[in-house]
Amino acid sequence: MNSLNSSSIPSKGSCCRDEFRAAYENRYTWEPGFPGYNGRCIWECGQRMEEGNFQVASNLKSVVTGIEDEEVKKAISAQLWEVAIHRVRRSFDDTHSENTFTAGDLNDVGLEVIVGGKNEGDRYRIKDKVVTQVYRHIHGTLVNIFTQSVTHTGNGYLSNTYSSEYRDPFRGHATSAKRHFTDKFEPLFNGGPFVLTQRQVKSDKFNDHSSIIEKFSFLDITQLN
Repeated sequence: MNSLNSSSIPSKGSCCRDEFRAAYENRYTWEPGFPGYNGRCIWECGQRMEEGNFQVASNLKSVVTGIEDEEVKKAISAQLWEVAIHRVRRSFDDTHSENTFTAGDLNDVGLEVIVGGKNEGDRYRIKDKVVTQVYRHIHGTLVNIFTQSVTHTGNGYLSNTYSSEYRDPFRGHATSAKRHFTDKFEPLFNGGPFVLTQRQVKSDKFNDHSSIIEKFSFLDITQLN
């Protein structure tokens, strides 16, 4: 990502609502009424491989068939859900009308955005109309996400490489393994909606669990009618 233009950076302590709105509205989302899609799915971890079929319906619910291992089916469905939920288009005002946004410090990740109001305690960083860090309290857990690279689709950006970590919001210690994602997206057809075609998830060693790498592939994808 290009460096920030220093002349356009809000001063520390000033309102940066417009700058955050620009990054929020630059995220890639599906057009309303997207009917969903289906195809083949492959899960790989070490020497293991499972193959089946999947469907993501218009209500974003996913169904995986042809795989007997329930944990693998759950893992595939979870990835499809995480992607789909971030493709839902919600206006900035619907999501953030009760929040304020104040500029914090500036580093290589981007401009710190300090949230006040309804979601006080949350923070973001933005750079070149991209949300490069998410630091949010969700259902009693603190999630910290860093984005390293993105794809610009022409209708918003999609994150390609990023990390995600969950922590105890009071004590600060990690509550799960830090995960590193590498995603690939392709349009369903020329000019069509972008969907996930491959995801690699590397989970760091955590407590008694060793580091693992899972690979999810989604092939022969077609749009539902």
